[in-house]
Amino acid sequence: MKPAASFALAAGLLAGLAPVPLLAAPRAGYPQDVAAAALKAAPVWDGHNDVPEQLRDRRKDLLAGFNFRDTTATADPAQGRVAMHTDLARLRRGHVGAQFWSVFVPASLSDQQAVQAVMEQIDVTRRLIAAYPQDLQLATDAAGVAAAWKAGRIASLLGMEGGYAIGNSLGVLRQFRELGVRYMTLTHYRTTAWADSATDAPQHGGLTDFGRQVVREMQRIGMLVDLSHVSAQTMNAALDVARAPVIFSHSGARAIADHPRNVPDAVLARLRANGGIVMVVTLPAYVSNAVRTWELDRTAQKARLAALHVDEPDTAKTALAAWEQAHPRPRATLAELADHIDHIVKVAGIDHVGLGGDFDGMDTTTEGMADVSGYPDLFVELARRGYGQADLQKIASGNMMRVLKAADAYALAHRADPPIESATAF
Repeated sequence: MKPAASFALAAGLLAGLAPVPLLAAPRAGYPQDVAAAALKAAPVWDGHNDVPEQLRDRRKDLLAGFNFRDTTATADPAQGRVAMHTDLARLRRGHVGAQFWSVFVPASLSDQQAVQAVMEQIDVTRRLIAAYPQDLQLATDAAGVAAAWKAGRIASLLGMEGGYAIGNSLGVLRQFRELGVRYMTLTHYRTTAWADSATDAPQHGGLTDFGRQVVREMQRIGMLVDLSHVSAQTMNAALDVARAPVIFSHSGARAIADHPRNVPDAVLARLRANGGIVMVVTLPAYVSNAVRTWELDRTAQKARLAALHVDEPDTAKTALAAWEQAHPRPRATLAELADHIDHIVKVAGIDHVGLGGDFDGMDTTTEGMADVSGYPDLFVELARRGYGQADLQKIASGNMMRVLKAADAYALAHRADPPIESATAF
């Protein structure tokens, strides 16, 4: 099915996904109408949401008594937990029509523990999807996304965050694909035995030989290579090997916010030839340089106070609280978020940008994007900046649909290729 046909299927979805009144045709000069028309034709496809992590941390993967229709009362101050950012009502208000649910486990686990934990994350996510059959529908390919849209449901896909979870085994990787996992983020915050992370000391100059085999095998079996969280060297090493489009499931532009988690211009420029996509993240430290600077200053201040009051930790804690009161944390803004999209479009092109909120994977949010219901406001901001309906449809879900179809086509063309075999990861 062509992307235009997929968008046509999405039109009926808006009875459930869009409470915002829509006009028959947008009027020139009215950004709200342009944004609404775009979201009617192409609902948002979000690249990364951490509800599965919340289910694990808050509920030990127990769904009994969990109401996913409304999670606004889930704050737990005693545990330092804010209310969840995601539920069915807010997904509908946000025009979210497709969601990659992140099956994430901490990098601190051993290989064996990580494999089991991801299996449990897949299980609880699939059980959550099955528990709400009127709203959610499991999708494992582009056709499945289109079918969910036609049925008026939110297409639910699985994305695995952190390559350590395969236990250095291509066999385990292949089995996760059999369970429906459609992307894997090569690293998380820590460097693995075969890939360098953006936020850890580099060890491999990007990818080891085994890491390159992982990329090749992922693309052979149709699993999207996700380069969020990896170092710039790893990004380039993966692009050197990739023969199908890659994704950044939740990243920003480094030229706008100078965080190592974001994508440098040289890599953005390579996406044109690769056909890949950067799905723009909303986590404040990746959106705003002001937030990033504040966090670095706070980290330095905390270390300084701990050293000054090494024998009086309570004094250090009190002093840090006083510093925070005198230096309030800045907020990332919706305009800054739109700046990332502008920059990616400028360097990589309109066909290479999407949205990957990272909701329920952060404690603070960007102004105007407090939860998953905020996407329409972002589209209005983009329309104010001159984006037309066709380009907004690409950003919403058209680009991601193209990427997934390309990955499916590459896997189909290589289905007769033998599995890559490797006795050891390093």
